[in-house]
Amino acid sequence: MVLIKSSSGIRGILGGKKENSFSPTEVIKFSSGYIFLIKKKNKKKNNNYKIILGRDGRSSSILFHNLIMVTIQFLGFNVVDIGLSTTPTVGIAIIEEKSDGGIMITASHNKQNWNGLKFFNSNGEFLSEKNFNELLKIVEKNNFNFVSNKNLGKIIYKKCYIQKHINKILSIPIINNNINNLRKYKLRVLVDGINSTGGIAVPILLKKLGIDVIKVNCNIDGNFVHNPEPIKKNLKEICKIVPKVGADFGISVDPDVDRVVFICENGEFFGEEYTLISIVDFILKNESGPVVSTLSSSHALKDICIKNNVKLYYSSIGEANVVKKMKEYNAIIGGEGNGGIIYPKIRYGRDALIGIALLITHLYKLKCTSLYKLKKTYPIYFMSKKTVNLSFNYNFFLKKIKKKYIKNNIDCNDGIKIYFPNNEWIHVRKSKTENIIRIYSESPISNNRSNLLTKEIINEIKKNI
Repeated sequence: MVLIKSSSGIRGILGGKKENSFSPTEVIKFSSGYIFLIKKKNKKKNNNYKIILGRDGRSSSILFHNLIMVTIQFLGFNVVDIGLSTTPTVGIAIIEEKSDGGIMITASHNKQNWNGLKFFNSNGEFLSEKNFNELLKIVEKNNFNFVSNKNLGKIIYKKCYIQKHINKILSIPIINNNINNLRKYKLRVLVDGINSTGGIAVPILLKKLGIDVIKVNCNIDGNFVHNPEPIKKNLKEICKIVPKVGADFGISVDPDVDRVVFICENGEFFGEEYTLISIVDFILKNESGPVVSTLSSSHALKDICIKNNVKLYYSSIGEANVVKKMKEYNAIIGGEGNGGIIYPKIRYGRDALIGIALLITHLYKLKCTSLYKLKKTYPIYFMSKKTVNLSFNYNFFLKKIKKKYIKNNIDCNDGIKIYFPNNEWIHVRKSKTENIIRIYSESPISNNRSNLLTKEIINEIKKNI
């Protein structure tokens, strides 16, 4: 398994040869390369650079945390150590501290035998593709100069940033204007923190909103009791618990808390696609402007935008791509259909906590506590999401698929998306975070129909293999 590199950072499986795994050697190389990139982009006369460093709850993250901290110091940069954190919290800390950048130690939704690094610019956003490619070139040269004992960087400890992040969310007008009423809106909510930092951050946010919290998997020991990607097949047990404990709904986040999904009061899965759909619906009830999402997002999002007479623009998959498109069109809300919400009034980056606060405010404004009833108000589409190990010539395969569906409307900006009549589509693309092909299909007819569309592509893959 090779180390996976994309604009969202690097990640890989622990153990094995250094070039093919997320190893201490690779961590030092990439951390050093990142520091040299920051120095190249922002030359300071006094050499007084500052980097934010945070980590998720994985047991390996604390080890890499100490290693990175020492590496940064030996490169002459100061470290603001915010400890256990979320990825969006690191972005907030960069802005608040006016730092030169930041590193979050996490492999996001990947399993606990993975880890990784997410790199930020001085705006608290992920590196652009151009800057990340520059980082790769710097790392490839592997030519780093470390400072003498007299010029070592300092460590500044600040453990309060999750609280600061939440306070900033609660100060946003759309939430703050309703906060006193929200606190009277007695809700009982189950939180699945996947034994990572969501187990800290989400309960703090909910309690600030006056909500009674039921904690599940909120011990910060990095022991992921289920696959950490917050999708339906991984949350079957959590879905059973929600009605058993009499919760109004359930919340599940990924290990670094930049994706959030909800579970209805009856145990039905609200759906990661409907995280974005419902929040966009709420925002467009209060303000007007363009929306941005990815090519894999549900057509229901387009229906909501048409209903509100606003433009929906599509980007390639990846937070940095969505952010770039949002800035280009001055979008008021954006995100990905995986449960990632980007609300520029807090920060240009996915943030599960702002997603939770916005959805709860939406429910309050509707005088509704039922996510099951809320979902019924939206256009219903059936999406199939499958993955296939990448063990074949991907580019050759795409050419074959393009040729087969040449009579259809096709978008090749991110893999290949094939459009069919009646709002049906198939999207095939190579993952940027795992060595797999993702196949998404959607139909307004039935699950069987969307699964059939996916099966067509899988059969083509089998022929290719």
